[in-house]
Amino acid sequence: DGIHIFDLAKTKEGLEAASEFIKTTAGQKGKILFVGTKRQAQDIVKQTAIGLGMPYLVTRWIGGLITNWDYVYKRIEHLRDLKAGVAENRFKDLTKKERILIDREIVKMEKDFGGIEDLREIPTAVFVADARKDASAIKEAYLRGVKVIAIVDTNADPDLVDYIIPANDDAARSVQLIMDIVAEAVEEGVKNKNVGANHDSPNEKEVRSGKSEAGKEVGSGKVEIADKVKRQKPKVKSKKKPVVIPSEK
Repeated sequence: DGIHIFDLAKTKEGLEAASEFIKTTAGQKGKILFVGTKRQAQDIVKQTAIGLGMPYLVTRWIGGLITNWDYVYKRIEHLRDLKAGVAENRFKDLTKKERILIDREIVKMEKDFGGIEDLREIPTAVFVADARKDASAIKEAYLRGVKVIAIVDTNADPDLVDYIIPANDDAARSVQLIMDIVAEAVEEGVKNKNVGANHDSPNEKEVRSGKSEAGKEVGSGKVEIADKVKRQKPKVKSKKKPVVIPSEK
């Protein structure tokens, strides 16, 4: 009847678990492939992925993208080579008809491979906006051990999904809300990665500045002994012997 009934507590729980995984993956420089070939989700998924610098597929799922990666990667390299050839004017000696055919091939390939043009290896994880529509993507990811995060509606099979987000995948507002939360998780993961990379441990700070907390000048050969003094036992003052003045006779 077009009515979707969800337990929002389960949706919240699924979103939180998925967000934590996404945050960790992004923090470890992992690539998350965003898949959303459903009409309602195409533009939302595409814009989110572009904003995050992540690969995406919104036209159709490319069969073998994960299970036959070597072949698909050769196609991606071919697209990059054609575009580089046009930019470098390598086809100037070809006939006009041949150049037109090359331009048409680029347009056709960009439609399928444009969103994954910068993908250099099998993605770390796959986010699917509709578990039923893009079931093939989920199956391929499962076969290669790639983690899957997916919006799972009441008509979809969640068995092969690692991180299930129970929600209505037909409503654009529902998809947008989830994508916004996912984007925040990616951004936070990247931010935490950068903070960790810029954070110096106390020893690293000492080496960088050339001094330690104890006043040591690293590498200069000069070492303060303030820290050694602290470890020494306090000296016991010797009692002075009384001076005896001989009396006059």
